[in-house]
Amino acid sequence: MSTKNEKMRGKKTHGHGIKARRGAGKRGGRGMAGNHKHRYMHIIKYYGKEYFGRHGFKRPQSVVSADITINLSTIRENIDSMTRDGVAKKKGEGYDIDLEKFGITKLLGGGSIGELNVHVLTRSASQRAVEKIEASGGSVTISEK
Repeated sequence: MSTKNEKMRGKKTHGHGIKARRGAGKRGGRGMAGNHKHRYMHIIKYYGKEYFGRHGFKRPQSVVSADITINLSTIRENIDSMTRDGVAKKKGEGYDIDLEKFGITKLLGGGSIGELNVHVLTRSASQRAVEKIEASGGSVTISEK
């Protein structure tokens, strides 16, 4: 039985074509090669002209400020641990909560406060949160900082 080497004696490519067995020659290059040349129409068709180059604007971190938020439902669920940690104090039937001690900058109105009577001190609060707390008999104080 003869081997391929013997059969192809004298043939330049041994039956593998001009570019085969030459790295990624038959596939048109490795990875993203050719995206500006022979694969350009594929990129334009499936990804659009916005594929290349930079897009948008990133604001400097010195300008960006993100609020640390808490929902009303989270306060209702964790009122015992907040009292233990010194963030909330029990006053009669209600609680006084200082969210600034906890490092929270904004109160949001997600969920419900239930029948919990709370008086909250915070840097900012959503209108919905204020409405819900006042409906349950509590109050929200916005501090100036």
